[in-house]
Amino acid sequence: MKRDLVSISDLEPDQLSAIFSLAQRLKRERRAGQAHPLLSGKTLAMLFEKPSLRTRVTFEAGMVQLGGYAVYLSPADIGLGTRESPTDVARNLSRWVDLIMVRTFAHQIVLELAEQATVPVINGLSDLSHPCQILADCLTLIEQRGRLDGLRIAFVGDGNNVVNSWLNVAAKLPISFRLACPPGYEPDAELLASAQKAGGDIRVSHALQDAVDGADVVYTDVWTSMGQEDESAARQQTFAPYQVNAEVLALAKPEALVMHCLPAHRGQEISAEVLDGPQSVVLEQAENRLHVQKAVMVWLLD
Repeated sequence: MKRDLVSISDLEPDQLSAIFSLAQRLKRERRAGQAHPLLSGKTLAMLFEKPSLRTRVTFEAGMVQLGGYAVYLSPADIGLGTRESPTDVARNLSRWVDLIMVRTFAHQIVLELAEQATVPVINGLSDLSHPCQILADCLTLIEQRGRLDGLRIAFVGDGNNVVNSWLNVAAKLPISFRLACPPGYEPDAELLASAQKAGGDIRVSHALQDAVDGADVVYTDVWTSMGQEDESAARQQTFAPYQVNAEVLALAKPEALVMHCLPAHRGQEISAEVLDGPQSVVLEQAENRLHVQKAVMVWLLD
């Protein structure tokens, strides 16, 4: 049966563990200079509707390191939903490649590609979720803290696609997730209700201190995501009290880690001293995109 990675909700806890274990192995081998051509002769099609640094480089480099090939397709190359429908794109690519990764706006495009393609489809990012980022984040926490179980993650800022994917994790694994956001910027209501119904230890608050107090991790993201540029001025004013800075970090545990999925705007959602400080693991997160996505691709084709 074909596997896809549309959302972390698609994965069971044992599958998450298998991906993390494989990612750790691939990372060790890469650092030791050991080749692992596990996808020799395989081809990945990368569909981009949004700009990218981390997603493009980590998927493309990762596929090369696995012995395969990656084909980059820009918005001008395809025109998803305008020049050609997602259904036709999926059906055509399935005749040529072994994997499809898409970084897009509407989550419906990911769903349609996964439904119509006969090869695995990976959600590289949509407006609803960002599963690859959160898998890399979880791998980072396993490395830094030796576990995920029992950790309290405090997210400060917009209830965006990153938050939605953390809700998916909290519904699967025994972590605590706390969100502090301005009124009106809560995460997807359906996803939140589903994660809480599944037993996830999740709390949403408008008070920053309620979320950060005693946290093991303080996480933030940009206040204005791609596609929301016309809201930028209003968002900067609304989110100003939610900046992660030294004063906010002091509310968390003394050894709390600082996370950000990047790109970051120093002086907006996070201060430079915190982003570049000793508790920050943002570069580790970015590196782990490479290793965890390699594991995902191998796992999907296993």
